[in-house]
Formats: sequence, structure tokens, C-alpha cells
Amino acid sequence: MSDIKKILQTAKRIGIVGLSPDIAKDSNQVGKYLQQKGFKIIPIYPKEEKILEQKVYRNVKEALENENIDILVIFRKSEICVDIALEVLSAKTLPKVFWMQLGISNTQAKDMLESKGIQVIENKCIKIEYQALGE
Repeated sequence: MSDIKKILQTAKRIGIVGLSPDIAKDSNQVGKYLQQKGFKIIPIYPKEEKILEQKVYRNVKEALENENIDILVIFRKSEICVDIALEVLSAKTLPKVFWMQLGISNTQAKDMLESKGIQVIENKCIKIEYQALGE
């Protein structure tokens, strides 16, 4: 079984960094799709009270310390990923997977997170990967 298949079949809770309230944005469409597939979505966004009917956390650390996140999906620019990785590593609880969406990759962030036992996926769309499973 591929790592991605195993990750997606065992994950229940997905934090999405940069989950926009704008229904035209990819982050919103991916979040809504995953929610419809039965995942608990945890929005991480600097404003709004609710997105996709879920409580919004202002930052990654707050979300990680209040929710048991299996996969942290990143919808931010590649160069921001080191800052997000540092925030992840400062939290008391860590996600199992740090998932950088299609077009996003950062070797420094990947190395930092993998050294702490967090699995990292780069440059892949979680929605496309889930659809490929035929679930």
C-alpha cells in the first residue's frame, strides 16, 4: 500500500492552513470536498469565526493544541512553509503528516519536520490523491 493511500485511509481530522471562506478558492473547494468525504476539517485562517461550518483557528499552534490533527494541509506559498514548520514544532501536539499542496514544496521545512518524525508530502493535491484512490 502506498504511503499516501495509507495516510488518507487512516486520517480522520485535517487541518487546513489558509482555508479561505471564498467558495471560488481552491482551498475552500478542497476543504468542502474532504468534508463531504467524512473528514473533520479544521480551518486555520487569520479571520472569520466559521468556515465550512467549522470553528476557525487563527494560527497553527492554537489549532494543534486544541484539535487532534492527523494531516496539516498547507495552502500558502512555499517560502512560508519554514515559518509554518517552526510553528508546528513549537506546539505540544504534532500532526502525523505535513502536506504541501500542488505547487508547494520546501526542502528546509521538510527536513525540519521529518527529523521530528512528521511525514511530509510535497507538491501534491490532497483532493486529487484522494480521488485517485477511488474511495
